[in-house]
Amino acid sequence: MLMRTYEILLKEIRQMFRDPKMRFLMVLPPIVQLLLFGYAVNLDVEKVKIAWMDRDLTSESRDLLGAFQGSGRFEVLALPDSEEEVHRLLDSSKVQGVVRVQRGFARDIRRGETAAVQVLIEGTNSNTAGIVQNYASTLIADYSDSLRVEKGKQTRPVLTARSRVWFNPELHSRIYFVPGVLANLVALMTIMMTAMAIVREKEIGTMEQLMVTPIRPVELIIGKAIPYALVGMFNMVTITTAALLVFGVPFRGSVLVLVGCTTVFLLTSLGVGLFVSTISQTQQQAQMASFFIMQTIFMLSGFTVPIRNMPESISFLTYLNPLRYYMEMVRGVFLKGSGFDVLWPQVAALVAFGTIIMSLSVLRFKKRLD
Repeated sequence: MLMRTYEILLKEIRQMFRDPKMRFLMVLPPIVQLLLFGYAVNLDVEKVKIAWMDRDLTSESRDLLGAFQGSGRFEVLALPDSEEEVHRLLDSSKVQGVVRVQRGFARDIRRGETAAVQVLIEGTNSNTAGIVQNYASTLIADYSDSLRVEKGKQTRPVLTARSRVWFNPELHSRIYFVPGVLANLVALMTIMMTAMAIVREKEIGTMEQLMVTPIRPVELIIGKAIPYALVGMFNMVTITTAALLVFGVPFRGSVLVLVGCTTVFLLTSLGVGLFVSTISQTQQQAQMASFFIMQTIFMLSGFTVPIRNMPESISFLTYLNPLRYYMEMVRGVFLKGSGFDVLWPQVAALVAFGTIIMSLSVLRFKKRLD
């Protein structure tokens, strides 16, 4: 079995580098798309999900909470009691910010002193973080104006918001988008190139030769998948290098975690490409089908439009999108330094998707001309 798979692997590599179209797909599109998508894309934020940490527990702090809840722009999802819970909420991206009212808040207001409110912002998405920061600062300033009421000779204090952005302090858009480009390009290259792997055999007439060999479907599938898996890994390495050296994107995680996440995702993307190849009769059909699939999973991946901003019915569909999970993993590794202890739900989802899709590809393939 190993020798037969190895021979198919060598054949696919030779054919891949012999084909000018394949050489073009491996080199130029990743470079062009990396340059195009490595810059800012402005997004609107309708509703900001925050956590509220009240260390003062006074009527004044509750009034400020009411101002946030009544603004229509904020939704309080959690009331953390500890720093560890705050870190967990931000690390898992369950909230976009944490508003923290310190002890002595009401006392400072009553004394006519300046009372501070701290706003911690999850800044992996620089555009969203900037909007959240602006919303919070504006609301706190409005609340401060409502307190600034003349009372004899005494003036009510002014509140100040002290914001600190996590993960992307300078709010550079490319720091958010370039890791997403990596995920998109790995998916694009592996799906589109693999989609033509089997159907090409039909078009050039070599399927008849494979029919008379003792090669089994699983061996053919594995032999054809491995070369494109290597292409996907090569793209991951080159784009990561460009992200660090050209765009200055920080890499806070582990290289091994990124490689492991990419390996799991390749199981799914290669399976999708091979399945398309088994159901297509011509390379043109395979290209059209893979293009349609890629456009769909791209739009539902959260790359440009945050999933939390999508309608509920559409956001539910993103759970069926393997690229969504890989996008979260890549951004988590790059920007947050996330490990498998945080990313295991995404890894588990991709393992399930990959196993199902690859199994369907093997079962669908028949070593005969349709």
